[in-house]
Amino acid sequence: WPLTAFLTPDGKPFYGGTYFPPNDGYGRPSFRRVLLSIANAYKEKHGDVVEQAAMVESAISQSESFAGRDGRISFAVITAIQESALKMFDPQHGGFGQAPKFPHPSALDLLIERYAHRQDSSELRSAGEPIAIIDSSRLREVIVTTLEHMARGGVYDQLAGGFHRYSVDERWVVPHFEKMCYDNSELLKNYVHGYQATGEQFFAEVARDIIRWMDEWLSDQERGGFYASQDADISMEDDGDYFTWTLDEAKAALTEEEATVAALHYDINEVGEMHHNPAKNVLYVRAPIDEIARRMNLAAEKVQQLLNSAKEKMYGARLKRQAPYVDKTVYVGWNSLCVSAYLEAARVLNLPDARRFALRSLDRVLAQAHRTHESSGSLLHVLAYSDPDAEHREVPGMLEDYAFTALACLDAYETTADLSYFRFAQSIVDSMVTRFFDATGGGFFDSEPDPNGKNLGVLATRRKPLQDSPTPAGNPMAAIALLRLHHLTGQADYRAKAEQTLETFAAVAEQFGIFAATYGTATLHFLESPIQVVIIEGEDEATANQLYARAVAPFAFSKAVIRLKQNQAVPENLPPALADTIPQLPALRDGRSCAVLCSGSACQPPVFSADELRKQLASSEP
Repeated sequence: WPLTAFLTPDGKPFYGGTYFPPNDGYGRPSFRRVLLSIANAYKEKHGDVVEQAAMVESAISQSESFAGRDGRISFAVITAIQESALKMFDPQHGGFGQAPKFPHPSALDLLIERYAHRQDSSELRSAGEPIAIIDSSRLREVIVTTLEHMARGGVYDQLAGGFHRYSVDERWVVPHFEKMCYDNSELLKNYVHGYQATGEQFFAEVARDIIRWMDEWLSDQERGGFYASQDADISMEDDGDYFTWTLDEAKAALTEEEATVAALHYDINEVGEMHHNPAKNVLYVRAPIDEIARRMNLAAEKVQQLLNSAKEKMYGARLKRQAPYVDKTVYVGWNSLCVSAYLEAARVLNLPDARRFALRSLDRVLAQAHRTHESSGSLLHVLAYSDPDAEHREVPGMLEDYAFTALACLDAYETTADLSYFRFAQSIVDSMVTRFFDATGGGFFDSEPDPNGKNLGVLATRRKPLQDSPTPAGNPMAAIALLRLHHLTGQADYRAKAEQTLETFAAVAEQFGIFAATYGTATLHFLESPIQVVIIEGEDEATANQLYARAVAPFAFSKAVIRLKQNQAVPENLPPALADTIPQLPALRDGRSCAVLCSGSACQPPVFSADELRKQLASSEP
């Protein structure tokens, strides 16, 4: 991070490190010295190199093996992850741990879900026994402090929106300026879910800004698809200069009054935070609007107007600079994460444009990266390459490509009630099981078998990913896809394979703390009863809109919301678990819009108002 590794010709690493500077310094040898030393060792001590390579290969293989460690699936892992997060929490600046500080969106999502459904400080129970008491006020402190400080820090692009990769310091002020699509997709979910759980409008505003930035910079608006990333820098000598400002640069772009407001709000001074150029400032929120209003003896509304104008002008001035390179590679798995995040935001915040673009992006994946064979389908790893002139090859999809895309298809089905997305999800999951599932040891490998020996060295080692690092881990995401399909189909084999997968890691997951957060989420999917809310739109569209808004408002991992027009509520438009119940409802015959709350194959009586649905949802919470 960065990784520098030296491999034997057959692909086995024997020496490595992180960053080696151009010249000796920082307590590290120069890269030049390392190269000469490695070349000498490989020539003069070849036997030692081969022995070291074998040891490294063995260690890597053993570290990725979870054989014989099966355990019992229980809420205890949720408690362990939560305790890890609370122990690592920085109460002053938010987030977890010290510098460099990463956002850990999967852990945040798990905490938000626990807060949303345990605000009464009730006990978590496993097999009827209490194992932890949730302090909801403490959870709220962690969630709100972290989300607010990140969004007001320099790790968030205050002018354009979107998050940089991580913060160099513990205050979220100086970022590593690279922007990744997967960071922004998962943080988009955090801010949407944070808004749902707390009602803080600021979180909804941040979510909209993330989408606005991704629409502008990381999306193929013509064909659909999300680009991989934007670089941090223009050159080796540059350290985020595109994103940072000197005081003179700000003054040149603004009126005197606007410059004063911007300098106070974003802490723009003669001396900034960047070591390579001390005049450069990272924009972060230092002073709120009301404080600036008092200091300048202006109305808060006037200060807000000046700040809005300053932001617009500064962004316009920044657009005239040479922007860091955008990697326009479209990775299937990352693209699917973005699709799911966009669809989630579109549902909760009523963003039809985000909905349309997410569906177009998923449709492109299914049309161009999904291959149909006689017995099954397959996915590619890359949909499109950034350099159209580079040599391209079809890279087979990895576990995460299948798991993330299956989940995106299920999200699309819930959004549109288009059963073709459900069928794609089922086909992709079935293929995922065939290609990656370990029928003997349980769990999923990250790659397909390599019978022809094409993969060199440790690349031939098939891993079973458990940790979120930095994207959600493949195994728990695969388990979630299996469980969601089980809820919609009733097919026991899906749940059995999810159970086998979770049991494979149950004995070790706790030791990974917040890095096992997606495993914790999968555990919740397994242990808690899922609910489906089916909105039937009759003659009264306004009532259907109110019912849908009420259904999507509360945040819960275990809830699915599907909206159907009355003529769609027929068996051929529904997955098996709902096809036997929904079409038989007497309420469908009177033309009224209604909501039906189901769990498994059992459904409650229809309700016809948002308030009635609110009461049903409250009584159905786990």
